[in-house]
Amino acid sequence: MMTFISKSWRSLLALLLLFIAWETMVKVFEVPQWLLPSPVKIFQEAAIHWSEFSIHLLSTLRLSLSGFAVGTAIGLLTAILLYLIPILKDTLYPLLILSQNIPTIVLAPLLVIWFGFGVLPKLIVITLVCFFPVTVAAIDGFRQTPIELKHYLAMAGANKSQLFWKLEFPSALPAIFSGLKISATYSVMGAVISEWLGAKEGIGVYMTLASSSFRTDRVFVAIFAIMILSLLFFVCIIVIERIVIRWKMKGEDSK
Repeated sequence: MMTFISKSWRSLLALLLLFIAWETMVKVFEVPQWLLPSPVKIFQEAAIHWSEFSIHLLSTLRLSLSGFAVGTAIGLLTAILLYLIPILKDTLYPLLILSQNIPTIVLAPLLVIWFGFGVLPKLIVITLVCFFPVTVAAIDGFRQTPIELKHYLAMAGANKSQLFWKLEFPSALPAIFSGLKISATYSVMGAVISEWLGAKEGIGVYMTLASSSFRTDRVFVAIFAIMILSLLFFVCIIVIERIVIRWKMKGEDSK
């Protein structure tokens, strides 16, 4: 974790330089605030109206976490079933790939028609964007289990269930966490898209209202909030990964 933090200063410096260049260009060329607000104006807007925006932020946060949890559970369960039952994998895996070719923004209105404007269609949208990376990463991780260790445990008398839970699943944890990192960032995006379906609060609602009233500064506040939430989710998964698979992290840090 310290290695990750120590390397982040370069990204923070690049971001700071970007904001400085942005602020300078807006002032030099006298760009209208409704067209492209300066970073200072955006941060001022966020600070002044934080109490109003925080309600939308918390709503999106709750929805993202719920959808991510459901999507992760379904993704892992799907991966386990497809891996342990080959005929099921041959039948359903191509359909899973095809399901990812359907644009979420197109599918969203259908979910509203079928399930109404409640929480369910929103959770379905987030689940659809979250479960697939976890499923694919987990299946690849199961496949990459060292064959020598599988033969060794089999000769020691381990059955199929013991092989999976004692060897294949632990060996796949690094790959599973890679899928979780992708899904964690996708969950925020999925939550914002789902809020466009007709929610009463959330960053997606805040962004829609700001855009319709040409409050570009508020649109950027929403964009920055989405980026920060996605980054925080990503960092949280990294921390959990470091705790769960310390043996893998220590091996990488020693290289």
